[in-house]
Amino acid sequence: MQRYAFKMFLNPGQRDEYKKRHDAIWPELSALLHHAGVRNYSIFLDEETNVLFAYLERPENHTMDSLPQDPVMRRWWDYMKDLMATDATGAPIAKPIGEVFHLD
Repeated sequence: MQRYAFKMFLNPGQRDEYKKRHDAIWPELSALLHHAGVRNYSIFLDEETNVLFAYLERPENHTMDSLPQDPVMRRWWDYMKDLMATDATGAPIAKPIGEVFHLD
């Protein structure tokens, strides 16, 4: 399993709405992520900076690279774009974070 982390950027004042929408995550989105190999997925918020820190695990043969083309993923991004920084395509701006230490 690969460990993968990235950060995203929440708009100020949107913590509660972001959490509310994720608490009611769509079953079809959960299934899509699971099918792509996403496991043990968590998102944390640094409330001082509004930086979201995401962590997940995925197998070597994951298909996460195909997620941006899936209509369910696109709809979710459209649903969330008023809460966070996005690029010109509506996808959340996500910056990978490199691992510098791991203790198993």
